[in-house]
Amino acid sequence: MADLLAQAAAVKAAARPLASSSSAMRNDFLLHAANSLDAEGAAVLAANAHDLAEHGATLTSAARDRLTLTSDRISQMAAGLRQVAALPDPLGEVVDGWRRPNGLDVRRVRVPLGVVGIIYENRPNVTSDAAGLCIKSGNCAYLRGSSTAQRTNQVIVDLLRRSAVAVGLPEDVVALVADTSHDAAARFMGLSGYLDCLIPRGGPALIASMKQHATVPTILDGDGNCHLYVCEQANLARALRLIDNGKRQRPGVCNATETLLVHADRAADFLPVVAEVLDDVELRGCSRTCAIVPRAIPATDEDYATEFGSLTLSVKVVDDIDEAISHIATYSTGHSEAICTDSQYFADYFVRSVDAAAVLVNASTRFVDGEQLGLGAEIGISTQKLHARGPMGLRELTTAKWIITGQGQVRT
Repeated sequence: MADLLAQAAAVKAAARPLASSSSAMRNDFLLHAANSLDAEGAAVLAANAHDLAEHGATLTSAARDRLTLTSDRISQMAAGLRQVAALPDPLGEVVDGWRRPNGLDVRRVRVPLGVVGIIYENRPNVTSDAAGLCIKSGNCAYLRGSSTAQRTNQVIVDLLRRSAVAVGLPEDVVALVADTSHDAAARFMGLSGYLDCLIPRGGPALIASMKQHATVPTILDGDGNCHLYVCEQANLARALRLIDNGKRQRPGVCNATETLLVHADRAADFLPVVAEVLDDVELRGCSRTCAIVPRAIPATDEDYATEFGSLTLSVKVVDDIDEAISHIATYSTGHSEAICTDSQYFADYFVRSVDAAAVLVNASTRFVDGEQLGLGAEIGISTQKLHARGPMGLRELTTAKWIITGQGQVRT
C-alpha cells in the first residue's frame, strides 16, 4: 500500500505543472510518443509475445485478440496519438458566458479533471490511447492494467514517460501500477484524494468490483449488448452488410452487434441469406427463427441478455417496430442500437424511442468508436447518463471552471 500511495502522490504532484503546460508542449509529447512507438515497436512486440506465451492459452479467443499486438496495431496506436495531437485543445474553451445587469462578466471555461485513473483488461492499445487523451486534455494518466498484459503495458508506459521528460513535462504525468493483484486493484479504486476520476474498461466482474470498492467518482465504460433491427422497409442487401460487419468484423469488441431483430414480413427472405453468409456464426433464435433456419438453436432469455464477444448471434423475429424497441429496452445495456430502414418515419421513430448512448440509422454498430466519429482516440464508451455518454474524447475529460470578472462590484 505504501508503494501505491507514494506513486499516487507523485502522479498527483505532476498534475499541476501539466495543467499549466502549453498546448504546444502537450502536442510535442504526443508526437514524440508516436515516433517512439514506431521506433521501438520491436521491443513492444517482444514484450507482447512474452505476455501471450505466458497467458494466451488461458484466454478466450476474443480476449487473446484484445491482448495481441502486431506491427499494424502498433502503427495504428502511433497514428492515434498523432490524430489526437492534431485535434483542437479543449482547455480554455469558453463553454458559455454572459454579462449580468450589474456589469459582472460570467464565463464557464474548460479545465482538466486532474488525475484520471484507468483500470482496464487485456488491451495494451488502451495504454497509449488513454495516456494520449489524458495528456492532451491536461490530465495525468494513472493506469492499472491486467496481469496478462503487464509486460507490454510497462514497455509502452516507459516510452511514454521518456517522451514526457524529452519535451519538458514531469515523467509522472503517466504511471502504471506495478502490482496486478486483485487486492491492489481494490486499493487503486479507493485512492480518494489522489484520483479525480476513475474509468474502468472491462467486463461485468470489473464493474461489480468498481461498485464495491471505488471511493472516487467513476465513469462506467459498460457492456455492449448491441442490436440491429431490420424493419419491413429495409433494403435487405444493405441489412446483410450491416449484420456481417457488425458481427464478424471484430466480434470481441463492445460495439459488435450481438442481436439481430427482423420484422416478420422480411424474415423468410432475409434469415436464410444471413445463415448462409454468416456460416461461421452460431445462431441462437426464437421459435420462428428456428423454423426458418434449421441450424439455429433455440435462444434463451440469457442469450438475449448476453454480450457474447464471439461468433455467436442471437436472433428474434418481431411483428413490428414497437416489439423491436421493447426487446431492446428489456435487454440493451444502453451502448449502441441500430435500425436498417428506407423509411424516414421509422428511422425518426426509432431514434426518438430507443434509449442508448448511440443510435444508428443504416450504419454498422462498429462505428461507435472515438476515432471513427472524429474524436481521435477514445478513453472508453460511457453507458451512463451523467457528465459523459457515448465515446469519451477530449471534452469528456474536462470539467468547467466559473470565471467571474468585475470592476469592484459588491453584493448588496
